Order: sequence, then C-alpha cells, then structure tokens
Amino acid sequence: MNSILGMAMTFADFPLEEIRLPPCDLWSDEPPLESDLHRDQIDLLLACLRTWWRDRNDFYATGNLTIYYSEDNITTRDFRGPDFFVVLGTENRPRRSWMVWAEGGNYPNVIVELLSNSTARVDRNEKKQLYQNTFRTPEYFWFHPETLEFEGFRLMAGQYRPIKPNAIGHRWSQQLELFLGIHDRQLRFFDASGNLLPSPEERAEQEHQRAEQERQRAEQEHQRAEQERQRVEELQRELEALRSRLQEGNG
Repeated sequence: MNSILGMAMTFADFPLEEIRLPPCDLWSDEPPLESDLHRDQIDLLLACLRTWWRDRNDFYATGNLTIYYSEDNITTRDFRGPDFFVVLGTENRPRRSWMVWAEGGNYPNVIVELLSNSTARVDRNEKKQLYQNTFRTPEYFWFHPETLEFEGFRLMAGQYRPIKPNAIGHRWSQQLELFLGIHDRQLRFFDASGNLLPSPEERAEQEHQRAEQERQRAEQEHQRAEQERQRVEELQRELEALRSRLQEGNG
C-alpha cells in the first residue's frame, strides 16, 4: 500500500511543465516560391498525379509543404519543405504540414526539388545528403524550370546512385511506377509505355475530342444509313416502273 501511495505521490508531484508531447498541429513554414515557373510546375505535377491516381486513396502528394522530422529541429528551424513529394501507403487527406512522428515515422518515397540560381547548390548538396542519410527517401529528382537541368537518383546500399535515362531522356521511378521526363519545357509524368499523363485540362480536352469523334462517327453512320435507305427506295421505284412496263406489254 505504501509503495502504491508513494508512486501516486511521485506522479502527483511531477511538474506538468516537464511532460512534453510532440506537437501534432504544426503549420507549414515555407518561403515564397522562386517564380511563376516554379509554382506552375508544382501545380502541374500534383494535378497530373492526382488525376492519374484519382481512384486511389493510399498516397499523399503535395508541394512546398514543410516536413518536420524531429521535435528538436522545430526550435532550431532545421526542417525542410521539398518542392514536391509523395508518400505511399498513407491516407490521402489535407494536412497543415508533414510531421513524421505523427505519420507513423513515414518519410517521403519520392522527392522532386525545383532548382533555381539561389537554391541549386543546397538542392544538389545539403538537401541531397539529408534526403539520403536522414529521410532515406528511395528516389530523389531535381529539375530546373529555366535551364531544364534534370537528374534523378535512387537509394542503393545507403547511397544515391544516378538513375540512367532511357533513349528519350526519361527516368523511371520504381516508387511511382512512372517515368519522369521533360515535355514542352516542363517536368511531366509518363506511363510505362511512354504515354504522357494528362493534366485535368488535357484530359478534359481528350474526352471532348473523343466525344466529338464519336459524334462524327455517329453522324457518318446516320448519313450512310440514309444513303442506303434512299438507294433502296430508288431500287424499289425502278422495280415498280419495270413491273408496270411489263404489265403494259402483256396487255
């Protein structure tokens, strides 16, 4: 009994201010994007992937959102917000930020950084080392929207190794099961057959074109049917005229 009371007194006497729980509602804390090109590129990657995976709910994709990976890093402001990243095997829902300790310890499966003159050195060096050694992110890509510099790396035996491009410069993402490559001066996704993944606008235009083609085919079928009907009617008139002449001749 005394030991139980002693424990109770110990817990009761423990200063509440010393009980620290990791925060789970932190807002993202990212600087403004470098340019319209950077913002549009992020939006395009997100829109295309979400359109492609519109029937899936087991991933989270976002851009320019802070990843808090250590409670200690919050006070030192040593945290990172990749320009674009994807986490697989998680719930697809809106978030204020990505807090690793609140997400089952999960880090991104794929990260894409958009280079600029002011960030390229950090993206090629410090961030690459962080994503390799701390995040252990399986795949890391970078792309420069102005110079079109494009590289990709895959984590192998704890080290990032370059992903070799195919004959047309596309690099395969094992994590996404998609190619990444440059199309019309933008970084885009391509399926395993090399087909461009459409944006929502492109998909809507494709659907419109398919509907228009179906309408034209239906119109052509209608015209052919009408021509066939008219031909049958003409043959019937000719047959009736022939019958009339035969009857007149026999009479």
